Amino acid sequence: MMRVYKQTISVILLGLALSACSSSKEKPKIPDKPASELYAEAQTAINNGAFTDAADNLEALDTRYPFGPYSSQVQLDLIYVYYKRSDTAMALASSERFIRNNPTHSALDYVYYMRGLTNMSADYNLFQSVVGIDRYDRDPSFSRQAFNDFSTLINRYPRSDYAPDAKQRMVYLKDNLARHEVAVARYYIKREAFIGAVNRARYVIENFPDTPSARDALEVMEQGYKALGVTDKVEQTALIRSAN
Repeated sequence: MMRVYKQTISVILLGLALSACSSSKEKPKIPDKPASELYAEAQTAINNGAFTDAADNLEALDTRYPFGPYSSQVQLDLIYVYYKRSDTAMALASSERFIRNNPTHSALDYVYYMRGLTNMSADYNLFQSVVGIDRYDRDPSFSRQAFNDFSTLINRYPRSDYAPDAKQRMVYLKDNLARHEVAVARYYIKREAFIGAVNRARYVIENFPDTPSARDALEVMEQGYKALGVTDKVEQTALIRSAN
């Protein structure tokens, strides 16, 4: 009985030893290499569209050489790679980190631009673009933040190479935000919340007067005033709508 017990203990110890040897021989995901080599491999992966491989190399660089010569560029590349991988959380976190740690960096215009693109991409709706379903009733928080990001870029860096594209994207986002407000106003009309509908419509007219949705907002406002029995406002709104 004692011999069997000893044999069992020996088997267990041998198993533990083999397990320890096996774990000690496990290689890291990215082998230890000089920073220049890791960065070169990351750039090759980016150029080939292998963004997961690029992220692995860049993350290894960021961890192993946090104060190396590639430090800032690695963080900038990570923002781009996370964006291309549609990893919204990591792209936004990396952008925030860079802005916080590098308040005077010459590439901040790029970071704000990428943050805007990331927020804009997060708001992208598959059903709307592919199937053609209008979903302007959804939460527009990402669109609002993207608009703010591009606005910050234009205000702080008006001569940036990214400013012209940011302006065009703001036009698109502004129209989306206006359409959302009109959709909410129309929902209020259906629910007979006429004061809320009028207020939402007025918000569109005051904040997005140069969008196509402004005319729709006037129509909703006219419906709301009519339901509320405010005759003079109905006539006034109808005249404005006709003039526009």
